[in-house]
Amino acid sequence: MISVIELRPGMENVTVRVKVLSVGKPRVIETKKGTRTISSAVIGDNTGRVEAVLWGEKTASLREGDVVEISGAWVTEFRGKVQLNVGKSTSITRLPENAVQGEIPEKEPVAPPGQQRRAPPRRPRGAGGGRWERSYE
Repeated sequence: MISVIELRPGMENVTVRVKVLSVGKPRVIETKKGTRTISSAVIGDNTGRVEAVLWGEKTASLREGDVVEISGAWVTEFRGKVQLNVGKSTSITRLPENAVQGEIPEKEPVAPPGQQRRAPPRRPRGAGGGRWERSYE
C-alpha cells in the first residue's frame, strides 16, 4: 500500500486506500487503440489528492463519498499532472468510512521533471530512406 503523495509516473500494480471526493461523467475519447470510454474522479487520503482515470467497464465504479481500496492500478502523467489509472485488471473494494481518516489536503503528487517523456518520432534520413534516425527538433 502506498500513500497518494508518493505516487510517481511509471509505477505499476499500485494499491491505495482513498476517499472519493468527486466523480466526473463518462465520456468517449479516441486513442491509438481506438474509441474508449473514460471517466475521472478526484480521490485522496490524509497525504494528498490525485485524479483517477477510470477506463471502460470501471467508469461507473466510484461514487462521491465512497471509501475504497484500489489495487492493480498504474500511474501516468498527463499535461504535467500525476494520474492514477484504473482499468479492467484493477480491483476496487469498498471499505468502512473510517478506513481513511483525517483531512484530505489539497497537495498533489508531483511528477519529476523529464519523467515519462516520449521519444520524438522517427523520420527517414535523406531522400534515400533506408536508415532511420531520431529527430530532436
